[in-house]
Amino acid sequence: MEFLLINTAGGYGFISANKKHTPRLPLSPPLGLLYIGKSLEDEGHKVKIIEYFGEEHPKKKIKKILPSLNAVGISISTANYKNAVQLTEMIRKSDPSLPIIIGGPHCTFHPKKSLKEIPNANISVEGEGDFVIKNIAKSLAGKLKLSEISGIHYRTKNSIKSGKPIKMIKDLDSLPFPARHLVNKYDYGKINTSYLFKPKITSIITSRGCPFNCRFCTRHCSTYQTYRQRSAENVIKEIQKISERYGSVLIVDDNFLTDRKRIHKIMDRLIELNLEIELLISAARVDSANEELYKKMKKAGVKYIGFGIESGSQEVLNFYNKKTTLHQIRKAVNLSRKMNFVTTGHFIFGAPIESEDHIKQTIKFACSLPLDIALFNPLYYMYGSDLWNESVESGKIDENDGYWISADSGRDLGNFPEETLVTLCETAARKFYVRPSYIAREISRSIMRKDFRLLKTGILSL
Repeated sequence: MEFLLINTAGGYGFISANKKHTPRLPLSPPLGLLYIGKSLEDEGHKVKIIEYFGEEHPKKKIKKILPSLNAVGISISTANYKNAVQLTEMIRKSDPSLPIIIGGPHCTFHPKKSLKEIPNANISVEGEGDFVIKNIAKSLAGKLKLSEISGIHYRTKNSIKSGKPIKMIKDLDSLPFPARHLVNKYDYGKINTSYLFKPKITSIITSRGCPFNCRFCTRHCSTYQTYRQRSAENVIKEIQKISERYGSVLIVDDNFLTDRKRIHKIMDRLIELNLEIELLISAARVDSANEELYKKMKKAGVKYIGFGIESGSQEVLNFYNKKTTLHQIRKAVNLSRKMNFVTTGHFIFGAPIESEDHIKQTIKFACSLPLDIALFNPLYYMYGSDLWNESVESGKIDENDGYWISADSGRDLGNFPEETLVTLCETAARKFYVRPSYIAREISRSIMRKDFRLLKTGILSL
């Protein structure tokens, strides 16, 4: 059988007051689809992957290959499910009988509802689809009933039915490595046409789920997102394979440095192997900062680390249940600077207890940190998060309001109108980047690193 897998999520430009976002190719490949693609290939099926926002004319391309397909799979996040509605309408008009399978975060939170929202889809996958897709393929071939498959919901003539209860993948080492060759033609890792790190870039995930419980996040809100880790040995094998073809690998774990003992093993082995690859850590908690570990990370090839800082107010951090302190934040960023890592700090404006003074504290705090990149975004109440659930219970949010609601004072979800939050984020970005001290520091660091990619990206962004 031949499957087409489509990633409908794209990267976006900086948020602006007019709310115009230009979708573009994501910075890294869609790992979920690459895992699913590998599972299908291992069963003898043919697989193609299309990055919807990586194509100049995606609908034309999809239409062209529809006649050769036995099924289409679409990865959907809540932020882009409307794209999937339009896409499935186009596919159904072109081929009324082609099975359409949907999955991804949106379908995990809304397995039945997603089939109602996307009426042209036939099957919705709840949770991890790595092994589920094999059984769906068997069903399409007439070898298995949909009712016998775990973790799916499916459409019949008269209703939407459920398969067997979802099964979580406990042993992540049992998974094959993703089929990265399926996206070879896409050029990931670019911002404004410039590479931020060494090309080619791919991604890896060494754990699934998150052991923490931040009030704004949905990661801990689903059974399948229970925290699990791959073994250090399994991770090393994959990085070795990646290094044969790629110059950089983005580690996309929610919290890569959670298990310090495991990370020490990984870094020790990478130092022994001396691979010619840059390691980019997309997310780490500041309370994981440790000089011995960071020195190993530097020797192992780590070039970048991102921190979810969120606020420069301890009161706001406590409200979010971050369980971090301003002292830990400063220590982590300063230590990263000492190791010469490129660092990003992520900040959120709009907590319901947050005042203008809190926001001023955050801007001042951000400017006091030796960060290379600071990203400021408004708070959104996301379906399933603690903030969402608390607001539903108090009557401020209705379950049918949507899935992604701004912390707007008009709905008593914050202390500022949405437009003001966006403006505050823009103001914070200007104050952070348009500082002589920051500009001089980044020029100096680029010279010291003998690497001007970050500086070039910053200039093009401005």
